[in-house]
Amino acid sequence: MQPDASPDPPPPLVLLATGTDCWEVDEDAPLLLPALRALGVNPVPAIWHDRTVDWAAADLVVVRSTWDYTLRRDEFIQWAESVALLSELANPPAVLRWNTDKRYLEDLERDGIAVVRTAFLSGAETGAEEIRDALTSNLGPSGEVVVKPSISAGSKDTGRFGSVQLDAAVVLAQQILRGDRTAMIQPYLPSVDQRGETGLVYFAGRYSHAFNKGPLLAPGGETEHGLFALESISEHRATEAELAAGAEILDLVTARFGAAPLYSRVDLVEDPHGEPVLLELELTEPSWFLTTDASAPARAAAALVDHLRKSSSRRA
Repeated sequence: MQPDASPDPPPPLVLLATGTDCWEVDEDAPLLLPALRALGVNPVPAIWHDRTVDWAAADLVVVRSTWDYTLRRDEFIQWAESVALLSELANPPAVLRWNTDKRYLEDLERDGIAVVRTAFLSGAETGAEEIRDALTSNLGPSGEVVVKPSISAGSKDTGRFGSVQLDAAVVLAQQILRGDRTAMIQPYLPSVDQRGETGLVYFAGRYSHAFNKGPLLAPGGETEHGLFALESISEHRATEAELAAGAEILDLVTARFGAAPLYSRVDLVEDPHGEPVLLELELTEPSWFLTTDASAPARAAAALVDHLRKSSSRRA
């Protein structure tokens, strides 16, 4: 009698870190999960601050839709550091620590990257006149300015103000500062209304696809106080200038951290001269908008599985 064949080992477990009430509105999830299963892994969502989750049981933990971290950022970084001791975490804690505070824009500007001009204010004692001076100095070509926290996601607590609405802009900046946060002030560029933003998505440092994001902030200082603002997303064919800008930024990130992040998103807008400039670099929990490219889910899944295999080889 032939002995019973050994049972097949269980598929690798990939935990996809999310936040409270976030997974249900993550539009990438319905495409990413089947693409991962097709490659022989078991993807499971897990809330990052759920103390019952066994992160050590995962072969790979991928930060996906942790959109509720912004008011508990220190806790989030501590969580990431603890998970990285138990399992492979992507993106790693050093990347998350740097990228979760938009003061990284100052680092990139020093490295020669063209970024949207940004003033940073901190300290609850910052006076209204100092805030107003920063607002006036950073009015865009259309006479508008954007105020938001340096630690934020999904346009939460963000406002767009015209030159006659600076009193309201001062109030929002003061609210941010009183919460022991840093306020960012940027000119609002007319190209956002005319052409929107371009998002470039990369997996393991390789360009995957692009999308267009329509104007998000309504004129008049309206702010988004929920989890995130609704976005208008469509397909986009990246220009050579946009691809060159994205590649330059990814090269600097790779040099800074010694390896390309598993996933990256570069958000660009056009300056008054029609040149792409960096609005945000998303290395923490960006939507990938897989719906905008039919091949993107397979590329995303393949990059995750390849990262999983490489990390397993390193640990073996």
